[in-house]
Amino acid sequence: MEIWHNPRCSKSRATLALLQEHGVEPTVRRYLDDPPTRAELEDALAALGTDDPLAITRTGEAAFREQGLQGADRDTLLDALAAEPKLLERPLVRSGDRAVLGRPPENVLPLLEG
Repeated sequence: MEIWHNPRCSKSRATLALLQEHGVEPTVRRYLDDPPTRAELEDALAALGTDDPLAITRTGEAAFREQGLQGADRDTLLDALAAEPKLLERPLVRSGDRAVLGRPPENVLPLLEG
């Protein structure tokens, strides 16, 4: 199991703590320091069961507005997420071919069931 983690984010910290409380020590990827590639973003979307990059985009970030990403096409959004990891919604938790966003942290519980 892997978590794309931002230690400054309360939801990310709570999700990591919830996993640990359930005996899971996930691989912690500090995505701001080690940004996912576009291919990894594509894989994450597939694991989330969506093709829409808005599902993992923080549309309230200033960078989203500054880059004029409202209404942007899929390729533009994926390129922006790869170039500007602070635009990524967090935390993203992946187990095998499944993934969820830990908002709220309890969203990760189904990943623990198998």
